[in-house]
Amino acid sequence: MEFNWSQTPAHTLSIRVEEKHIDVLGHANNCEYPKWMEDVAWSHCHQVGLPFEKWQQLGYAWVARRTEIDYLVSAMKDDEIIAATWIEENDQKLSMTRAYELKRASDGVTLIKGKTKWVCINLSTGRPARMPPEFQQAFPVANS
Repeated sequence: MEFNWSQTPAHTLSIRVEEKHIDVLGHANNCEYPKWMEDVAWSHCHQVGLPFEKWQQLGYAWVARRTEIDYLVSAMKDDEIIAATWIEENDQKLSMTRAYELKRASDGVTLIKGKTKWVCINLSTGRPARMPPEFQQAFPVANS
């Protein structure tokens, strides 16, 4: 199925909704969506050659500053979700904003839209730091 994304994704990841994701209302718990957003972000980092081990070698990491999520439609048990992510903003200094959309694979319905502002930190100090060239190059702003 061809999806109509808000932006051409930099990366997508397929996720299956399991029984453990279901809450007392019979649909995916709202706490699961931020985890799935993180899963697709990590998958993207691996795709561009920057898993956490590489961050450790470089001495830098990303930490979440702010996350926004618009919950649009609930996911149900056994739904296949396609999680998409792309870089919406990157100041090439301290921060970037990663956008997300999660869609139900069977019909392309958008379940959530969200974004996280990430700040680069120095791992030895835990303080904000100018991102290394590897981060600048690996996370370009998506083209419309």
